[in-house]
Amino acid sequence: MNDFTPLPITDVEHLTDDSVAITFGLDDETRWGFRYSAGQHVTVRAFIDGEDVRRSYSICADASVGELRVGVRRLDGGVFSTWATKELQVGDVLDVMTPVGDFTVPAPTGPRHLGAIAAGSGITPILSIAKTVLNAEPYSRFSLIFGNRTAQSIMFLEELEALKDRHTDRFQLVHVLSREPSAVPLFSGRIDRLKIEALLDTVITEPADHWFLCGPYEMVHTAREVLERRQTGQVHDELFFAEPYVAPPVPPPSTEGITNVTFTLDGRASVVLVDPEGSPVLDYALGVRSELPFSCRGGVCATCKAKVVSGAVRMDENWCLVPEEVAAGIVLTCQSHPLTDELVLDYDV
Repeated sequence: MNDFTPLPITDVEHLTDDSVAITFGLDDETRWGFRYSAGQHVTVRAFIDGEDVRRSYSICADASVGELRVGVRRLDGGVFSTWATKELQVGDVLDVMTPVGDFTVPAPTGPRHLGAIAAGSGITPILSIAKTVLNAEPYSRFSLIFGNRTAQSIMFLEELEALKDRHTDRFQLVHVLSREPSAVPLFSGRIDRLKIEALLDTVITEPADHWFLCGPYEMVHTAREVLERRQTGQVHDELFFAEPYVAPPVPPPSTEGITNVTFTLDGRASVVLVDPEGSPVLDYALGVRSELPFSCRGGVCATCKAKVVSGAVRMDENWCLVPEEVAAGIVLTCQSHPLTDELVLDYDV
């Protein structure tokens, strides 16, 4: 089971007016467990005004260095992001799970060209991937299309420019600003289908072996369609998800039509009654086992995944499980609703 480890904050760098980079201190004991691949993320937990608040954030550091650093952008109404960008200080301690995620770079077989399209805070895992590839693969190249509202809102701007200066002939950086005019119209506006097509026709013309996409659904979906139609390299994508407010589910008024759910966590079984037409299984289960693993609650991070031992569920969304996992009975409990009278789940997978 992936448990939380308390880690001290060693640096809080303010990147823009509404975003920070948070660095965690690792000692000899914790460093081994927090090894990661470029593109992975961690779940962090804090108790804010007495509430257990958990969020997933991508690591933005060079994986070969091993520094544990994440980027956080403040969202309107975001409990964790508001607290982190306004109140978190060096010396504070956050609970952190070890890194997970499949948005990673395949091992190189030789010199290659990698491409990426990111928007806003979607740059966080892309920055880790770009740093790692450029530093570890001296003959590989990296091209990045990065969309933001204005120049002042660009997260990690100085680091990206420094990376470009260090790898002038191997790192191509294209900024696209939606709310700021440019002398070149191609670099203004939203990253939509026409913009992507034009940039690939005129700026990033070299085919890529792999493309990495990270940002809001519409941009990622559009970019994937364009790249797959052009058949230019294997496409990998990851969505970022806004912090949700989840109201506790109302207990079922009777047992009629209600599913009896048994779930195992850390070797101990618990039982909860779940309304198939109500909230997802995770929300009910948290009422009896508050230590259940979860983070985004949007079907993106896979922190809450479990295996269906018996019974069946339907999932509202799935942005992270691969077909092989689904075929093996793995589900996202934050998106799952029972389809049977009895359901048995195992979180110890």
